[in-house]
Amino acid sequence: MEVVACSMGSGSSSSSLYSALAKSISRSPLPHACGSTYSPGDNLNLDQDPADPLELLQECREALRERPAHLKRAFVQTGHGDARRTIRVMQWNVLAQALGEGMDNFVQCPLDALNWPERKYMILEEILTYKPDILCLQEVDHYFDMFQPVLASLGYQSSFCPKPWSPCLDVENNNGPDGCALFFNHERFQSVNTTHLRLSAMMLKTNQVAIVAALRCRSTGQVFCVGVTHLKARSGWEVLRSAQGADLLRNLRNIAQKIETEENAESAVPLIVCGDFNAEPSEDVYRNFATSSLGLDSAYKLLSTDGKTEPPYTTWKIRPSGESCHTLDYVWYSHRAFDVNAVLDFPTAEQIGPNRLPSYNYPSDHLSLVCDFSFKDPIN
Repeated sequence: MEVVACSMGSGSSSSSLYSALAKSISRSPLPHACGSTYSPGDNLNLDQDPADPLELLQECREALRERPAHLKRAFVQTGHGDARRTIRVMQWNVLAQALGEGMDNFVQCPLDALNWPERKYMILEEILTYKPDILCLQEVDHYFDMFQPVLASLGYQSSFCPKPWSPCLDVENNNGPDGCALFFNHERFQSVNTTHLRLSAMMLKTNQVAIVAALRCRSTGQVFCVGVTHLKARSGWEVLRSAQGADLLRNLRNIAQKIETEENAESAVPLIVCGDFNAEPSEDVYRNFATSSLGLDSAYKLLSTDGKTEPPYTTWKIRPSGESCHTLDYVWYSHRAFDVNAVLDFPTAEQIGPNRLPSYNYPSDHLSLVCDFSFKDPIN
């Protein structure tokens, strides 16, 4: 299967001014993504010298020099796992460009704060600042013309699964459907297999999707699975979200068992599951993940003093209906297999500012979640 990429967009001299980003992007037509899947490594040139991430980060900051400074966040140490084998995972709903400009109605966010020629640099700046080994994204509608080519130049293999009926397609001058995307550092991990899921509820296919990738650590041979998903949004859809979560858990269990059989594994294959669940911890879908036989726990509870409470918010926005401050995003992990060494703390309300998110100094209405994991048991 051939994957083609296109230019990063129009209307900004910064796209042509900064050579490293320009070199990362070929200028070809955008493929039609509906109903298609894109597998890891299909567009990764392993013979090409990788781009310098520090150089790319500097170019992003130069392109954004007229904007307020990037939100400053710090890591909180939560454990004492083996730092030599740390796996950094980033979970982030990046906000689809078509939705941000066309449908989401962020009434306190000036429209020019969302213009793609600058916002793409803000998104890249966030990713390059934290340098994840594994990157799980939702609402990706610029996979081919930005995320895939730029991150491929940094050595990431990737997979993209669009929504069957993306609301982005209803926006004029859209860039195609949005969906979930999963990236991993090719130098650290080898792809074992990748599964794209269209989630079901009450035996009916829904518009929500997930990607589950089985990866092998090149240094240790350890195999584990990473999942990324984005469940149905909005109040009133709690039952549907619960059913979608149950379907995802079933698929995770089946995929893990299949890998265990193929690998002749002596123990369960560990899992890391990231996503915008669009659900507060009070919802059934959260409780179902927390009590699943898969032995999952939520990494961000470790920020709380009791180790049992989720953060007060992962998204904070203002729409015509009012202010919306919720915890909807999670990083689940197999607590019997992984230690959580550190998690990235959230900015305060004062740092975010009275107009909330997105803004001139943060590109999405959701904050990124970043966790450092290590395997609990030594690998012989």
